[in-house]
Amino acid sequence: MDLYVNHPIMALGSPDWIREDLELRGAPAASSDTHVIVRVQAQTVLIKVRLFQDYGDAIASDPSFTTVFDGSLYLADRRFVIGDVLGESRFVKHIGGPLRWRVRVAVDDPKGYARAADVVLSAEE
Repeated sequence: MDLYVNHPIMALGSPDWIREDLELRGAPAASSDTHVIVRVQAQTVLIKVRLFQDYGDAIASDPSFTTVFDGSLYLADRRFVIGDVLGESRFVKHIGGPLRWRVRVAVDDPKGYARAADVVLSAEE
């Protein structure tokens, strides 16, 4: 999917509100129990995001990308949202399955201004 974002921070995870204390502080990504945030190029290009659901096939991101997050997220209503932190641009996908998911996020520019991201979701037992 291509996403036009109005804010330079893209949020991935639960459709719930993002905690106010979740900050990048110079890192390429930051996370809470329900969200991951990543710095992207805002208002200049469409951000290309590929979303994969891994059913044990060991899906790999683009080899030229750098993994900036590999951890667990709690998705209470089994929906996964990708959008800017302002909520102006949002893509919502019902993923079903368990409440906790392993999420890997890899980007083309880990130094801070990604134009593309691969997101891989794997169900946690």
